[in-house]
Amino acid sequence: MDMKKFAIILSGCGFLDGAEVTEAVSTLICLDQKTCSYDVFAPNINAPTVNHFDQSTSSERNILEESSRITRGTTKDLSTLAPSDYDGLVIPGGYGVAKHLSNWATKGSACEVHHNLETTIKSFHQDSKPILAICIAPTLIAKSLGSEGITVTIGNDPETAAEIEKTGAIHENCNVDDFVTDRLNKLITTPAYMYNSTPGKVFTGISKAVNEFYEMA
Repeated sequence: MDMKKFAIILSGCGFLDGAEVTEAVSTLICLDQKTCSYDVFAPNINAPTVNHFDQSTSSERNILEESSRITRGTTKDLSTLAPSDYDGLVIPGGYGVAKHLSNWATKGSACEVHHNLETTIKSFHQDSKPILAICIAPTLIAKSLGSEGITVTIGNDPETAAEIEKTGAIHENCNVDDFVTDRLNKLITTPAYMYNSTPGKVFTGISKAVNEFYEMA
């Protein structure tokens, strides 16, 4: 049997302006414990960064370069991602998802998803390959595939859930240490730091979701 290979999308480094580090690292660890390989991608764009100490806005940084802080320099340009090369797609959360991978942060359900990423999500879905979205990342799935009546979770935040349902997607409440599966559409989602929770509980939810994702691939 061939080794499974997955694509992971990051949105920078740091929960206020990029990928949530605990979620991203938890994902990498959980996948590394499987008999699989993966590549990590990020958009090659510049965006303002946030000082994570005092939350002030600082100068622009490159999202691809920032994501490489997490991957030890191995991140690839999102524009080079070929879905046919991979068995599944994973998108950890962090506010960069809503700022750089989309403009959900300012437009909610009326947002636009980054063109390369929306095309990628639709391609994986069309080829019946599983997609795992963590924390706020299910909003990307809802916006891209909501017209098909998919089911996702971002936990239990009513405002975000209401915006998700405006896309046509169904929202299901879920605890931080659990996940929701839309088996028909091969979608797995887990809330992670959509809750004010602990690293251990976030890791537990991601680990369970990765197990489901891996078995579905």
